[in-house]
Amino acid sequence: MIDRRRVAELWHRLDVTVRDLPLGVVLIALSLFPGFRGNGTEVGGLATQPLDALGGVALALQCLPLAVRRRWPALCLALVASGFAVDQLGGYHLIAGIALPIALLSAGSYLERYRRVTLLVLTAAYVPLAVGLHRRGPGEPPSEFVSFYLALALAWGGGVWMRSARAAEAERRDRVAADARAAERTRIARELHDVVTHHVTAMVVQAEAARYLTAAPERLDQTLSAVGDTGRRAITDLRHLLDLLNPDHATGRGTEPRTPPVGRLLTLVEQTRRAGQPVEFTEEGTPPTSTGSAELVAYRVVQEALTNALKYDHGSRTSVMVHHREREITVDVGTDGSGSRAASPGGSGRGLTGLRERVDVLGGDFTAERRASGGFVVRARIPVGSLS
Repeated sequence: MIDRRRVAELWHRLDVTVRDLPLGVVLIALSLFPGFRGNGTEVGGLATQPLDALGGVALALQCLPLAVRRRWPALCLALVASGFAVDQLGGYHLIAGIALPIALLSAGSYLERYRRVTLLVLTAAYVPLAVGLHRRGPGEPPSEFVSFYLALALAWGGGVWMRSARAAEAERRDRVAADARAAERTRIARELHDVVTHHVTAMVVQAEAARYLTAAPERLDQTLSAVGDTGRRAITDLRHLLDLLNPDHATGRGTEPRTPPVGRLLTLVEQTRRAGQPVEFTEEGTPPTSTGSAELVAYRVVQEALTNALKYDHGSRTSVMVHHREREITVDVGTDGSGSRAASPGGSGRGLTGLRERVDVLGGDFTAERRASGGFVVRARIPVGSLS
């Protein structure tokens, strides 16, 4: 059995000239077939003449140039138009006359330069052809020549429309590709922010605290160990992110694990505690078997909120509440404002903006605001199973 898809693939691999040549060959065959002789295009009413050497030239000029109708549309149109003129003035009336509107359609669609000049030259060349046919023929009314010219103009206009449609489609594809690249860059920047900012913030806070622990070697050793653990965790997360950017990742040929090494919420809370932030953690309910992207987004909300707690309210009492329901996950993270550098996260930073986008994509709600008593609170409601 013939594999049609394979045949089509092989056909499209051929040079465009080879693919366009069969059309001209078919028109030659039809023009030479006895039943079609003298039944082609007729303009001016000249009596049909038998095919001779000059008619053979007209046939070749009209059909063979169709092989280059897309590669060299202007040359194709010039040769086909010349052959058509010989065909009509000689009274052969070949089926090959169909090649003229085809050449006009191709020129309107594929001609890149001198389009208006080409159209003016063809119009100017049509006038003496029409006059010559009118004089040699039985005197057909001028309306016949005008009607035929309008038909040719329609063929040209069809090619122009095809060209415009092709350009619009190419522009749409470029726009879609540009939007996809921008979205991917935004996603990568968001992931880098989420992964790097939290770990680096914890390391900075721990390193600053270590400067004041020179008199307590045990606590200093614990703090430096925490800095090392945080750095190694950051490297692990970055390796996973780079794995996601690896083209082999989607096919499973990458060497890194495919499961995101984001860790559990409790691990994240413990890391924040080791950085000197007292965190009260409450997790209720059991996550469903399939949560789509909701669980990762919930993790990112807690991660960003704890990062802001370290940066803007370091040392304050911080509460983290995560509630797993059947159809949604709710997250509530807040500080009481008793720490140092207390300030509102403001909601205009890259991290919070990224979180809003993540939650909005899943159809949830996200707020980040300052408390009247000081500190801030971040709340998110994340529908489960919205995206996989």
